[in-house]
Amino acid sequence: MTVHTSAGTTLGFSAAAPATYDAAGYAALTFTTAGEVSDLGDIPSRVYELVNWNAIAERGTRKSKGGYNLGSQTITVGIDPDDAGQTLIDTLTNSDDPASVKIGHPQLGTIYARALVMGGPKNYGDVNTIATRQVTLEYTSANSTTDGVVFVAPA
Repeated sequence: MTVHTSAGTTLGFSAAAPATYDAAGYAALTFTTAGEVSDLGDIPSRVYELVNWNAIAERGTRKSKGGYNLGSQTITVGIDPDDAGQTLIDTLTNSDDPASVKIGHPQLGTIYARALVMGGPKNYGDVNTIATRQVTLEYTSANSTTDGVVFVAPA
């Protein structure tokens, strides 16, 4: 069994939406990498709601999958006012439009998706810590026919 660390993973943002919600559509965008990311948190994935049904003629509960949510991701970055990616995060925080997100792992592949950049608190800590901020991304479906999450296997 081979396991991997997150070493070498990059996180990029684009204010633009892809022309198509597939690998080619996302790859055509220009992504700005956010520097000084130290923790990516949870990667977007479908999490379904549980739907219960109790017919009065039966004792047992029947269960089904309902709708799904792509979840949220809280990333930790060391504050760098000269980092273009962090500047873009600030711009996207002030926008109501979703951003395109690219999470690239050297061995596990690339995930593209659409997310609202919600911003987050800054923490300057003490004399022995790095000034950081926690930025929350809320993943959203691209439109009524696709969630817009695309996985590209490593080359």
